[in-house]
Amino acid sequence: MTIKYRTSALVFKKDEKGESDQIFSVFTEEFGRLDVIGRAIRKITSKLRADIDVFYFSEIEFVQGKSQKTLTDANKIRRFENVANNFDKLKTVYKISDILNSFIKGQEKDNQTFELLIDFFCKLDDCSVEIKNHQLAYHYFFWNFLSLQGYKLEVDNCAVCKFKLNPYNIYFSNKDGGVICKNCSIVDSEAIKINSDIAKILRLILKKDWQVVSRLKIEPSSQKLLDDISQKAVYTFCPEHC
Repeated sequence: MTIKYRTSALVFKKDEKGESDQIFSVFTEEFGRLDVIGRAIRKITSKLRADIDVFYFSEIEFVQGKSQKTLTDANKIRRFENVANNFDKLKTVYKISDILNSFIKGQEKDNQTFELLIDFFCKLDDCSVEIKNHQLAYHYFFWNFLSLQGYKLEVDNCAVCKFKLNPYNIYFSNKDGGVICKNCSIVDSEAIKINSDIAKILRLILKKDWQVVSRLKIEPSSQKLLDDISQKAVYTFCPEHC
């Protein structure tokens, strides 16, 4: 007897296969990451194509075969219209797609990551909130996602000695898990010197203060620093991504 499974899913990636099939990479409420194949879904006559696509939130049904899962039904819950029609927002979610694809390989239920994903897409899709810096929006997702993967940053005190930080002499260390003081930076040759703005932004991000983060404007030099430490974190925890 064939068992059919149903779950809510956010589609974060799709690839074409053969003449008319597509493989959808989805993050689901019940199973975590799944890769399901939509048979003949690229054909105009397909009944499924209107209800599942990249960056759709859909309820899906699938069956488990010997080697892969096959999509049998899909019902669109939400298409994030404002994301799909905005170049900067679309660029942001494609970067997030790459992160998900690189970091999450196997099937494992993870409600917190699922909730973060849906919440972030809804925030990004909300046209009543003007996002001043879409790169900061990406960092908002990235660092909260990394925190859920077990990498929790220390941003209030030195991650090594635990003493109060001097805002004028602080460094970021992936090895030590956050912001460190000048003395502790001596033993980490790869620590990056940052400014107090970076520490403040990371605190706001980890508090999930979207209302403030979405309105922030930062200096180009601070933006580059934040980009650098995020990229270094990607390289440290998922080198195959780089």
